[in-house]
Amino acid sequence: MKMRRREFLKASAVAATGLTLGAAPATESRDGMPYRTLGKTGEKVSLLCVGGFHLGQESVSEEEAIHIMRTAVDEGVNFFDNAWEYNQGRSEIRMGKALKDGYRDRVLLMTKHKGRDRATAQQQLEESLRRLEVDVIDLWQFHEIVHPDLPARIYGEGAIEYALEAREQGKIRYIGFTGHHMPAYLMEMIDRGFDWQTIQMPLNVFDHHFRSFEKEVLPAAVSKNLGVIAMKTLGGSPGNIPGGSKAATVEECLRYAMSLPVSTVCSGMDSMPKLRQNLGVAKSFQPLEDQERTALLARTRPDALEGEFEPYKTRWHRG
Repeated sequence: MKMRRREFLKASAVAATGLTLGAAPATESRDGMPYRTLGKTGEKVSLLCVGGFHLGQESVSEEEAIHIMRTAVDEGVNFFDNAWEYNQGRSEIRMGKALKDGYRDRVLLMTKHKGRDRATAQQQLEESLRRLEVDVIDLWQFHEIVHPDLPARIYGEGAIEYALEAREQGKIRYIGFTGHHMPAYLMEMIDRGFDWQTIQMPLNVFDHHFRSFEKEVLPAAVSKNLGVIAMKTLGGSPGNIPGGSKAATVEECLRYAMSLPVSTVCSGMDSMPKLRQNLGVAKSFQPLEDQERTALLARTRPDALEGEFEPYKTRWHRG
């Protein structure tokens, strides 16, 4: 029986990277913060990335959000995540304010959009540039590939062509995509052939057991040298294991994701204590030993089998 091309790529990537052992890529350290290469971009990014969604919520004041972001940069974090749709634009507006006074020059800035066609992509990029108050966005990602028709639309309705034009015009530097519903949709984005630079997807100890991006997408991403951005590393809840699961601690969940062949781990941090906690994990990071990983996976398996703690995989998504 012949092995299909995708199966061969997965097997080859697993063998090459030690993925089955959760092998972490090489890192370098600056003032205690580990940095890894963001795939084919060649950029060095901090192991911890600041997620933008939670910092735009009404429960967090603008002053506190700015303080969290600037403290993160001062502590060595140089990668910021955001999206056009987060909190009706408030997340991008606050991040733009936080990046004033020289902070912009110290950060690789990423935001995401939901442009499935050329006109929408252009509109959302211009709005993101205005809100963030910048001339260029370092990484611009097609957001939420969560519906089966989206890869064909993105490839066929001019959105990719616009992204390439925006890059030529100097408005963006790198192009990637994200998704958190079905691994097959992300594989189609890869298989259709565009030269993506990054991919952002759920990678956590629960994901390993149910509709797994770690098993189905990560090997292909590694084989193509995409910069892998891990998200939802706590199952989607900032600072807490969702649903009250007691199967793993926050530190174990973060270490699990950081021990995979990823470039960075994006985490939502809506308070200074959560930022300090995550900084501590990143700066003291040591990859999980094989026995630690095996024990952690065994402990979390009962809670993870039906996707209860990853609702973004089981609820219906619109395109």
